[in-house]
Amino acid sequence: MRSQVAPLIKAAISVALLWLLLSRVDLARLVGLAAQASIPWLLAGLVLYGAMVLLSAWRWGVLLEAQGIGLPFRRLTESFLVATFFNNFLPSNIGGDVVRIADTAPNAGSKTVATTVVLLDRGLGLLGLVLIAAIGTTAGPHFGPDGMGPFGPGLLWAGFGLAAIIATPALLMPDGFTKLLQPLRVLHPEWVEERLGRLRSALARFGEAPLALAGCFAGAVGVQAVLVAFYLAVARSMAIPIGFAELAVIVPVSFIVQMAPVSLNGFGVREATFGFYFTRLGLTLESALLVSFMGAALIMMVSLAGGMVYLRRLRSGRRQPFAVRN
Repeated sequence: MRSQVAPLIKAAISVALLWLLLSRVDLARLVGLAAQASIPWLLAGLVLYGAMVLLSAWRWGVLLEAQGIGLPFRRLTESFLVATFFNNFLPSNIGGDVVRIADTAPNAGSKTVATTVVLLDRGLGLLGLVLIAAIGTTAGPHFGPDGMGPFGPGLLWAGFGLAAIIATPALLMPDGFTKLLQPLRVLHPEWVEERLGRLRSALARFGEAPLALAGCFAGAVGVQAVLVAFYLAVARSMAIPIGFAELAVIVPVSFIVQMAPVSLNGFGVREATFGFYFTRLGLTLESALLVSFMGAALIMMVSLAGGMVYLRRLRSGRRQPFAVRN
């Protein structure tokens, strides 16, 4: 019952937010401006998002290599595209992570190791996201008398510091970190102990590969910079006067807000966040919705490539390789 009700609640919140926002703009004008968007700038946006996918796949591969798992870059890119397709066309972004874990678990010899890599990739990505947001809110433009609202620089820097404090002991002291998880043994002592052993080994290998971690973190920061440039291209396509510095604040904060599991794939929440900051820059709510909707449309277009890869897998008889050691 809960698994069926939760998506419906999220969908209802997204629809309510979108209805509230759209009721405040001229829909005919909104559609007309979107139709007049510059094709070259939109193509530039597609190229930038494709570059983000490639950079993300490379970052993932760096972490896998730190575990002694070597996979072709093309295979990682295709897997990431499939994951992106699942994230954008399923009512949850967990599905994409399941795809990435399933695709790498056979080579890792363990779903535990594959899961650890994906979770660390996610964690470093989140650190890069919060860092960009913190820097942007600290040194970025002034957003009117109300400032940054709930996501001020103090909160973001505190979040970045807390995340770093939590992550560092796990990588530098894997034995101590896994001991904290020992209470899970009450569920199934032998099964949990075996997984904790694999987790401990994986964390220890990461602790011995600081350059890989640094490279992955640098890649995470690069991904955020490319995403900001992507939204800048979208804004330029509709002649919306907003710069990289402003979007370097708005885009990371919007991704942070979308992490709250209250909407369907961020719809409604993302548009409300864009509207909040655009209006504080003296821009219209209409322009905020244009950038958000057009950006989402381009992202879904790129994601369709992942759907094509997935269909090709099904036609070739390849199934997701879940049947591996845990």
